[in-house]
Amino acid sequence: MTTAFISHQDCSLHNMGPEHPESPIRLHAIRRVLERTGLIEQLIQFEAPHVTSEQITRVHAELHQKRLEMKLPEEGVVYADEDTALCPDSLHAASLAAGGAVLATEKVLSGEVDNAFVAVRPPGHHAEYKAAMGFCFYNNVAVAAAHALEQEGIERVAILDFDVHHCNGTVDIFQNRPDVLVCSTFQHPYYPERYTEIDRPNIINCPLKAHGPASEWRKAVIERWMPALEQHKPDMIFISAGFDAHREDPMADLNLEEEDYAWVTERILEVAGRFSKGRVVSVLEGGYNPVALAFCVLTHLEVLAASNS
Repeated sequence: MTTAFISHQDCSLHNMGPEHPESPIRLHAIRRVLERTGLIEQLIQFEAPHVTSEQITRVHAELHQKRLEMKLPEEGVVYADEDTALCPDSLHAASLAAGGAVLATEKVLSGEVDNAFVAVRPPGHHAEYKAAMGFCFYNNVAVAAAHALEQEGIERVAILDFDVHHCNGTVDIFQNRPDVLVCSTFQHPYYPERYTEIDRPNIINCPLKAHGPASEWRKAVIERWMPALEQHKPDMIFISAGFDAHREDPMADLNLEEEDYAWVTERILEVAGRFSKGRVVSVLEGGYNPVALAFCVLTHLEVLAASNS
């Protein structure tokens, strides 16, 4: 009974410049902490493969990938939007990021592992059906969830997003899919300010005021996420695991600590044990203080791995 750790060294080739917060340092910091603590030895490691065009077009417009390929520079960077840049290796890394999420789904569904964490970049949850934005090119967790729904025995899934930014891309893709429950806690008002007012039974938006206590975030999880999950009864759960709501993160103004991420991971595993045969795939999103990010991932993985002992 094991936890998978899926990554690829080439995810670090995506580089939007030395001042950009979505930096290759993020993955290096995670691996360093996992190695120094020895936790990496308790995980089953896999190398992320490339995603396929078929897997991408389940959640993105057919021209989305081609538009990105046309923008890809031979050198330097070009911008897909005001804060999302492509370098020559960006789509190579993005393909591995989405492919890693698919591989995690397959490993969990096959029973080879109980759950999985996908340590990849670029992140994905801001990527909409037709648009790259917010550091994101392909919506990794959406690609994985759609792949799961193609498999026998998976009729409903849930995507739980605790990144500090709202998962506009995931909502855009699944807003009219009642078989996909999307629950999100996020600072508000704040980027990206899209789809926060949407009213759908399968979209649970939980806006939080800046500088609020962690207790308000926990309250939203208990009072909003949990009843929705009880009703939806997902066959598999996906986590958009952004750790930028941490109090030391420079990109936002919430006040979570490592213990809060341990707590929410425990709550998710409890639900997964009841409805989803324990099947959980967690995919890295934000987190821009490398040290805080690394220790939050460590805490998250300790809980995932402990569930197997």
